[in-house]
Amino acid sequence: MALKRQGRALAPAAALAVALLAAACQNQAGMSPAQIAAQSAARDNIQSITEVINANPNDPQAYNMRGSAYGKVGQNDKALADFTTAIQLKPDFYQAYSNRALIYRAMNQPQAALNDYAYAIKINPQYSPAYVGRGNIYRLNGQLDLALNDFNAAIAADPNDSRAFHNRGLVYQQQGNLAKAIDDFSRAISLDPTAAAPYNARGMAYMAQGQMESAEDDFTVAVSIDKYYAEAWANRGIAASELGNAEKARTSFRAALNLKPGYQPAVQGLAKLNGGAAPQG
Repeated sequence: MALKRQGRALAPAAALAVALLAAACQNQAGMSPAQIAAQSAARDNIQSITEVINANPNDPQAYNMRGSAYGKVGQNDKALADFTTAIQLKPDFYQAYSNRALIYRAMNQPQAALNDYAYAIKINPQYSPAYVGRGNIYRLNGQLDLALNDFNAAIAADPNDSRAFHNRGLVYQQQGNLAKAIDDFSRAISLDPTAAAPYNARGMAYMAQGQMESAEDDFTVAVSIDKYYAEAWANRGIAASELGNAEKARTSFRAALNLKPGYQPAVQGLAKLNGGAAPQG
């Protein structure tokens, strides 16, 4: 009874949630302290791994490790060179192909990334990360059937890959199959309860169904895991506003704008609370 009543009253909010689903990015503005610490550790690793490479310049594992470290600090050209060297030294190094694909993605070269994922899968058809990576390229390109095939393959290869369930849920969400999306997000959360993105995604699916209390709960968990998650803060503001908690909504929208100035869902949410139109531009 309560959910049905809530769903009728909040139809405009559900429509807004559907619009947000179409526009949502996977993640995430700002860098958390954990991400900053990981970058610092990666810089330290670069120096130590370089010493290993200097002592043994034919070690493909070392180049793969240093390439990963370069990637974490955004030195994509150096990462690309190291993964390429690793592959030259060990042509069946499927992890290096998959890692190089990530760098190609970061460099906005999706076709090169697709080629590398295909090589990784050809060498090891059970390597779940390659299916997840390739599936995300297809998903972001709107090729949802191909994406779904890859996420299904990833789950078949590794039923404990939380990223595969999360990303398959995003496909179901884009297809409007919210029940399946929620099931997959819930599975991802059960496999990795420390990841914020599946909570945010499930919250958006609940919001599209008009289940604002469940949505707000998920957004609250997301920002408790990652307080730098601007999208989740804004979504929490939308849910709180629809539930009549104006102060919580304002706090949430302001948190989103502190992290991502000009973020339109937060700008528009505050304007609605203040009884005015959102500024244009």
